[in-house]
Amino acid sequence: MSKKGGQKTSSAILKLLVPAQKASPSPPIGPALGQRGVKSMDFCKKFNDLTKEIVAETPIPTIITIKPDRTFSFIIKSPPTSYLLKKAAGIEKGAKKPGSETVGKISLKHVYEIGKLKQKDPGLQHVELESICKSVIGSARSIGIEVKP
Repeated sequence: MSKKGGQKTSSAILKLLVPAQKASPSPPIGPALGQRGVKSMDFCKKFNDLTKEIVAETPIPTIITIKPDRTFSFIIKSPPTSYLLKKAAGIEKGAKKPGSETVGKISLKHVYEIGKLKQKDPGLQHVELESICKSVIGSARSIGIEVKP
């Protein structure tokens, strides 16, 4: 963190899980941005416009970078893997005892589609699809979803 004329010149980074099309100035967004001097309505309008093609209420991991001049930029990622797996399996919750209990089943096609979606995330573009799919299968097992060929 460098100082310039008594002012901090570092950016603040916020990581929030925001429902698609439903960003509003209520908690957690409003207070998180407000205490850093950013108008939450500005973020909400941009976010909701950017996520209008995504199914409403889908949780979207969002990384907001707030600059010292109170301007901001943000990156949205694909929904969490566990959310996508539960949707594909048609279940609400994961298993209470993963490993000994199965709460749903998905096919390898589901795994492949989730893998393709996750591969678009910043930081995963250079990772092989096969590696991402193996990770998705591991996540499925950890919440009690069986993967059928």
